[in-house]
Amino acid sequence: MDVFQTMRFFTAVAQSGSFTAAAGLLETTTTNVSKAISSLETRLQTRLINRTTRRLALTEAGVRYLQRCEKILQEVREAEQEAGTAQITPVGRLKIHAMSAIGNHYVIDAIAKYRETHPSVMFDLTLTNRLPDLLEEGFDMSIVLARDLPDSGFVAQRLGITYSILCASPTYLQRRGTPDTPGDLSTHDCLRLVNTVMPVESWVFEGPQGMETVNTPVSPFHVNTADAMTVAITQGMGIGIQPIASAVAGLKAGTLVRVLPQYHFEELNLFAIYPSRKFVDAKIKTWVEFLKDCIPGLLASDEKMAGSSRNINGL
Repeated sequence: MDVFQTMRFFTAVAQSGSFTAAAGLLETTTTNVSKAISSLETRLQTRLINRTTRRLALTEAGVRYLQRCEKILQEVREAEQEAGTAQITPVGRLKIHAMSAIGNHYVIDAIAKYRETHPSVMFDLTLTNRLPDLLEEGFDMSIVLARDLPDSGFVAQRLGITYSILCASPTYLQRRGTPDTPGDLSTHDCLRLVNTVMPVESWVFEGPQGMETVNTPVSPFHVNTADAMTVAITQGMGIGIQPIASAVAGLKAGTLVRVLPQYHFEELNLFAIYPSRKFVDAKIKTWVEFLKDCIPGLLASDEKMAGSSRNINGL
């Protein structure tokens, strides 16, 4: 019998005042209770209970041991209650990973709105352009862009579809001209967004004629985050790839112009990935449902904005 179980047996005997009453509470036999107490005293090399055929009484050591046992058992009960409540009440801390552009432009705003109704949930958010190892790195969830996901055994909820577009600054296009076809990019400064989602050596477009691959010239600038690319494009350094999420603010403000508006890069799925479907913590369950409610509308709104943005010829 394990230590925790013998503590329960000892506490039941001490509180009920007899082996028989304890056996009734524990739904076992008096013999089993007696053996448990004897085994406990042997292991501790201490007499805990003085007993006769008529009565029993705790020794001094038994009184001290009972006080510790009662405290430990109460903490265990509270821990079990708290763990059980986690399936019902959103509370605690969520450790979330998200790809940078998605995190900056959708996830942080979603967290702020979610916490308006679930203030007991706290967040640790990490932004990186990769697919992390959820278990190894201790993340509760990852929000990523991908064509498909590797077979990991994790739960993946698709939140929507998005894609990237080409952008430049008005001053760059006025200085260098506006490309009319993907092939025209060969005479332009094509800035490289380098991450696990976008290819480096070539750009693959979806357009009126279907898929079209362009080998762009040597780039004067490489960077690994979309928001840093936004700054470079805005400064007139060249034409660069922008996830719609990163481009929308600049398109609205007129600091960015969509280039080749009839073309876009490969459509990618936005996934929320978490380790298990069984016994999902309430904070994860409600957070996923919140994302499924709010993210598709945001993606659709930004796609509409990007699609309606003017090219340089409309300025």
